[in-house]
Amino acid sequence: MPLKLYNTLTRAKDPFEPIDPDHVRMYVCGPTVYDFAHIGNARPVIVFDVLFRLLRHLYPKVTYVRNITDVDDKINARAAQDYPGMPLNEAIAKVTRETTRQFHEDIAALGVLEPTHEPACTGHIREMIGMIGVLESKGFAYEAEGHMLLDTAAVPDYGQLSGRSLDEMIAGARVEVAPYKKNPADSVLWKPSTDEQPGWDSPWGRGRPGWHIECSAMSKAYLGEVFDIHGGGIDLVFPHHENELAQSRCAHGTDKMANVWMHNGYLQVEGRKMSKSEGNFTTVNELLKDWPGEVLRLQMLMTHYRKPLDWTLRRLREAQKTLDDWYDHIHLREPGDVDSRIVEVLSDDLNTPAAITRLHEMYDEIRGPVSGKPMADLIHIFRASANMLGLLQKTHLEWFAAKPGATVDEKIIDTLIAARNKARADRDFTEADRIRDQLDAMGVVLKDGPDGTTWELKQ
Repeated sequence: MPLKLYNTLTRAKDPFEPIDPDHVRMYVCGPTVYDFAHIGNARPVIVFDVLFRLLRHLYPKVTYVRNITDVDDKINARAAQDYPGMPLNEAIAKVTRETTRQFHEDIAALGVLEPTHEPACTGHIREMIGMIGVLESKGFAYEAEGHMLLDTAAVPDYGQLSGRSLDEMIAGARVEVAPYKKNPADSVLWKPSTDEQPGWDSPWGRGRPGWHIECSAMSKAYLGEVFDIHGGGIDLVFPHHENELAQSRCAHGTDKMANVWMHNGYLQVEGRKMSKSEGNFTTVNELLKDWPGEVLRLQMLMTHYRKPLDWTLRRLREAQKTLDDWYDHIHLREPGDVDSRIVEVLSDDLNTPAAITRLHEMYDEIRGPVSGKPMADLIHIFRASANMLGLLQKTHLEWFAAKPGATVDEKIIDTLIAARNKARADRDFTEADRIRDQLDAMGVVLKDGPDGTTWELKQ
């Protein structure tokens, strides 16, 4: 089955036709690093990780860019709040460094692959200034009270992504109302900075970029003027993606920025909108203290990415039981070929619920009394198919030993030590080192001596 993806721009599920069949290029908006990632932030990270895995299966080369937004007024406010008395630039550097590190740790626990490139805004200010200059020279940007702004009235077909009129888009949207704007929807490309705020020299004075121009400049730097897929949450359609599209088209003289625009749906918690005022605001980091990352990942994938997702305790428990069952019976680590039906349903606009249903069918075949196929083959195919969704990435022993709240199982440790000793005897030092690292992650310190290997728990 050919790959089909729902395109927000066309409002249809279209066959995917890459610009270059030998090299697919995708950009996804990453985090603004001022706070812990919440479960709503995790949804696009997981969704587009699955798409990245599928594209790598289907095409010879895939370049995946996910950015880090480290220039933003929310970051400035958090830095001033958390580190009063510290010079603001130092406090900002501390906030962005610590938050970026925590983001990487949290999404790694969710089984997310690293993108091909992860540019930070601060590393591409020159490209942003250059693009703003082009927009100004072409008549699509104007200066007002030290700001450079996108003139949305001058942009042909502005609003084509969200499919609404300008008045409809502005109503209730996240646009800054300012008296110096010609039109309320005009977005800030460049804003002035005080001596204390982060700032860079530009033709319009010392200042810093607006949010939207950042992704336009970085996507162009890594993927070119027009690329295959642009992704993110549905909340980014307007104003962020609408303005990215307008800026890039006008600066480059193209009719597109990306051929396909994909957006995942909203997330709510137990039937209610997630918010701090509701008392149901939950971060990935908090959840990982009680649930393995793969459980969070599986619950996300049980709902189609374009549908609203209701995050519930019942579904978490369901995902936990499913993975416990699978890990309890799938002991062989080496994956085989991915099941063709899995590829087929994922190629139908990333239908992960159907893929999970297929995994349950395959698991039942493995557990059934008569399969007609060699058991090892079935297990290898099952693991490869689960891996396509980023699941079953651990061994049986790793899964049950690493579950939050798990106690030390001496039998598991002894089994791993015996496996390491065998690997060393077979001179398979790569495997021996892997087992040592696995034990180290479990908090077990090995001591090799003339009388054999002993162990103790880390203090």
